[in-house]
Amino acid sequence: MKIGVPKEIKTHEYRVGLTPAGVRELIQHGHQVVMEHDAGAGIGCDDQAYSAAGAMIVPTAAEVFAAAALVVKVKEPQPAEIALLRQGQMLFTYLHLAADDRQTQGLMRSGTTCIAYETVTDRAGTLPLLAPMSEVAGRMAVQVGAHCLEREQGGAGILLGGVPGVPPAKVVVLGGGVSGTNAARMAVGLEASVTIIDRSLPRLKELDLQFGPRATTMFATVEAIEHAVLAADLVIGAVLVPGAAAPKLVSRAMVRRMRPGSVLVDIAIDQGGCFETSRPTTHSDPTYVEDGVVHYCVTNMPGAVARTSTQALTNATLPFVLALAGKGWRQAMLDDPHLAEGLNIHAGHVTHAAVARALGLRHTQVRDVLKAGD
Repeated sequence: MKIGVPKEIKTHEYRVGLTPAGVRELIQHGHQVVMEHDAGAGIGCDDQAYSAAGAMIVPTAAEVFAAAALVVKVKEPQPAEIALLRQGQMLFTYLHLAADDRQTQGLMRSGTTCIAYETVTDRAGTLPLLAPMSEVAGRMAVQVGAHCLEREQGGAGILLGGVPGVPPAKVVVLGGGVSGTNAARMAVGLEASVTIIDRSLPRLKELDLQFGPRATTMFATVEAIEHAVLAADLVIGAVLVPGAAAPKLVSRAMVRRMRPGSVLVDIAIDQGGCFETSRPTTHSDPTYVEDGVVHYCVTNMPGAVARTSTQALTNATLPFVLALAGKGWRQAMLDDPHLAEGLNIHAGHVTHAAVARALGLRHTQVRDVLKAGD
């Protein structure tokens, strides 16, 4: 099968769909890989590195999309890329459709089979293709949050870990999943005062065992969230409902009552954000201040550490790319129901229930699509 990897065009997105090692693996399995010129420049891999791995380098994205039966990307396709998609083609990337009606409509019109990294599952019920980037985003959230707390950035001028005789910053992590756990790990390592809030008691018990007295765990109620957020210097929003829009856990009224110079970092912004005052930002203009509170809501946080992120992502996606290329999407999904959970759109139909519900669209069952054989 011909697999196409275009250069990412979202603002300040430096990742790429495959590493040279991933390309070589696909070539070894008898597939062809078509790469856009300089697609890997952002991770320090030039065209020569991809050519040496066996890829064919072409000058434009249009040539990649025209040649490929399977397009492998990182971020959701931008309007110019959606225009290049065609019926019968496969797209494998992050989509985050529940918060993006425009993209969803465009992909439906394209007739493409769209498989989202973020809704593929595994036997444990976790999200193996979201996990690597959640790990990166969680760890980055503390770095950027600490930077935003600096006075020059609009923050309160607080050092995250404090110093002898001066208390550390209070960090609240909303959500104890992969990104939240990694955020807590970094904050604890910097000696901040850390509170983790989650609605799962079993998960809170696991976190309590993991962090011990270095972090406080709290069960998620409206009162608990309000109490913790109003006392916090840095709040990290790390909640996730697979495929669906993120719940708004922190209201605008609550933000108004936070201390001036406090910081909100919204990891959930790809799914609409979990703070009512959140709106998407970019690496070129990452923050804004609302009601005296600094907001960091970059939609592609891991893109800032593109080399690490691309290596981690390729490690996770490669087995699925091999399955899709080797078997075709239908047989691959019949063989692996966890990959089938990744099917979000096929031939103009929305096939993920959470996406359909969030956007008020008709839902077509994946099993019906797999049976249809069209």
